Amino acid sequence: MTDTKNHIAVSACSLEGRVFAPHSAAETAEAVELAFDYRGDVTVVLRSGESVAGYIYNRHISADDSYLELFPADQPDPRRIPYHEIASIAFTGEDTANGKSWETWVSKKESERRAEAEKIEADARTRGYL
Repeated sequence: MTDTKNHIAVSACSLEGRVFAPHSAAETAEAVELAFDYRGDVTVVLRSGESVAGYIYNRHISADDSYLELFPADQPDPRRIPYHEIASIAFTGEDTANGKSWETWVSKKESERRAEAEKIEADARTRGYL
């Protein structure tokens, strides 16, 4: 699969800004899986030249009729795109989870819980309960 940005391990960083132009059915399936796991919009360029920007919310893989489903950014109804019509997939939207990890989330929540406990304790002291 051709990645037109950098040729480094995909899992090492965000896919934001990358463009994948698959050359086989296996590469198309791999690019769609990456796009499905991406937490931002992608732009799918079809072999007809049409571009469809949106959020991929589902994909179906089978020997006969693999396709992806996305919510187009400029249309109210979802759209189904067969894999064989895909020329490239660009990761054009912001990756909303980039740089965020489970550890960061846990640390933030712990900090919020401590602040809330301190607030409750201060309120209880003010009321004379402690």
